[in-house]
Amino acid sequence: MKLSSLGYLLKEGAKNIWANRTMSFASVGVLISCLLLTGAAVLFSMNIDTAMQSLEGNNSITVYCQQGLPTLRAVQVGEQIMALDNIKTCDLVPKDEAVQEMLEMLGDNGTVLEGLMGDDNFLPDAYRVSLEDLSLYDETAAQISAIEGVEKIIDYSDIAEQLTALDRMVRNVCFWIILLLGLVSLFIIANTVRVAMFSRRLEISIMKSVGATNWFVRIPFIVEGVIIGLVSGGLASLILNLVYDRLISSVQILNFFTPVPLDGYRGAIVLSFLLIGTAFGALGGIISIGRYLKKDVGGIITL
Repeated sequence: MKLSSLGYLLKEGAKNIWANRTMSFASVGVLISCLLLTGAAVLFSMNIDTAMQSLEGNNSITVYCQQGLPTLRAVQVGEQIMALDNIKTCDLVPKDEAVQEMLEMLGDNGTVLEGLMGDDNFLPDAYRVSLEDLSLYDETAAQISAIEGVEKIIDYSDIAEQLTALDRMVRNVCFWIILLLGLVSLFIIANTVRVAMFSRRLEISIMKSVGATNWFVRIPFIVEGVIIGLVSGGLASLILNLVYDRLISSVQILNFFTPVPLDGYRGAIVLSFLLIGTAFGALGGIISIGRYLKKDVGGIITL
């Protein structure tokens, strides 16, 4: 194929998008939604995996004493915990110190807690307990829970199970939503191309009658779909990067979780979105034009 012919076909594909801009904008919007959901699900899963790895490396248990427990009894609880097997350290965290840590964690957002210092502090005393052997985690946690004066413990294995369940639920929900939006994207792109093809049916029939090959007729419509896919992929990757960076800034203020930074993944995200968008767009164009090219010239004119 000559370069002049290729240039003509590419230009015709771009013209189709503007001629049917309402449908094209709808295609871009739905495809962007599909790509954003895909990217959000992947990033969420990556952050869950990071949190899981952090928990798996944490051999500590936070033990909360009963509310209003006398200081002397709280100290005795610590001594009983330390007397158990498999206890490495047992550090008391007084309730005033806990409030101070929360204030530091929340920064400017924690001013509402400043009144909790002193007698108004409703938080219980707590202990941070580290273990010698992680394989005895459940057994040791049960022994601590049985001590009189212990209200509850924060068992990170339960948190890990909850995170796993949440990750599984998000993946399943996103899978079905992405599948639905993907089908809708293909449908809208195919119909966008079909509208362009209908408006040029006479031109297509003339091209076919003078010997134009199916691929020569097909290329402008595939180009239309590819451009829609490229625009959607570029915008989706830009939006995802901006929103995720903003979320990271908000989460990092809390200091209890370090999200996965995008710096090492930005190029991969952009490339993946462009490739997926291009594939969806090209497929939509091929699906739409394919069955009509099987018709004879008269059949195309009477579409």
